[in-house]
Amino acid sequence: MTTALRRAAHWHRPMMVFVAGMAVLAVVAAIGIVADPRILTGVPIWLKPFKFAVSFVLYGTTLAWMLSLLPRRSRTAERAGTVVVAMSLAEMAVIVAQVLRGTTSHYNETTPLNAALWQVMGASIMVLFVAHLVIGIVVLRQPMADRVARYAVGWGLGLSLLGMLAAIPMVVPGQEVAEGIGGAHSVGVPDGGRGLPLVGWSTTGGDLRIGHFVGLHALQALPIMAILLSRFLGTWLDERSQVRLVIVAGAAYGVLTMLLTWQALRGQPLLRPDALTLAAAAALVTATATAAALVLVRRPRPELALAA
Repeated sequence: MTTALRRAAHWHRPMMVFVAGMAVLAVVAAIGIVADPRILTGVPIWLKPFKFAVSFVLYGTTLAWMLSLLPRRSRTAERAGTVVVAMSLAEMAVIVAQVLRGTTSHYNETTPLNAALWQVMGASIMVLFVAHLVIGIVVLRQPMADRVARYAVGWGLGLSLLGMLAAIPMVVPGQEVAEGIGGAHSVGVPDGGRGLPLVGWSTTGGDLRIGHFVGLHALQALPIMAILLSRFLGTWLDERSQVRLVIVAGAAYGVLTMLLTWQALRGQPLLRPDALTLAAAAALVTATATAAALVLVRRPRPELALAA
């Protein structure tokens, strides 16, 4: 365990230091949720720093691991990773500072200071998006010995960008729900209403955070799938079939992200879809199952592969 942690610490030093800091912040925020009685937008005031800290632990660790898979070092990718760290730190600094001030960070334009801090967050997110894109391009341009891992990493990086883009409707014109509030994550209902435990996703209206969340975590989901395929089905499925399954899963994951965002934009709670949403979900499941079945049916037979 100690050896693994030491190896991980060298994946990308700035990013892994950032991950360690976010892990500490997550613990502090968890204590704050219990110890600080303040409520903001209907939830404990420290819940947002907690969720963002945990998310950045996962994001930073996964991104640093992906950089470690490159067959040769890339200064461009490493510098882009450092930019990701700097922008993430800026975003978290604003979130924590606003919690300490007892006010919201996102969409808050109620005072010149709050507006400036919100603009800092917005600029940081845009720069982070570009740096993430640069890392994705570098990773895809370098060949990996493991083709399954390469496709999983590529799809994960690309779909996480889609997840970032899914947040754009939160700040487009028309989402200003009150004076001084320049956006919202809920659709059809005010932010801060009834929501699902922990994540807080609205149970009375649409919530744009759902598609955003699902898309972002493709960064972990697709590589995990590739690892599971290799570990449990590696002797039964050849490499080409595993790659095809990753492609099927990646395409389905991308459509699911868009479907969840579309559902939210129509003001529907996640757990109360209408007939149109259910029909679209059924079509996605059917298409995905059919494509996966075709891959499995057409896989080379082990005895034929040996004979060849």
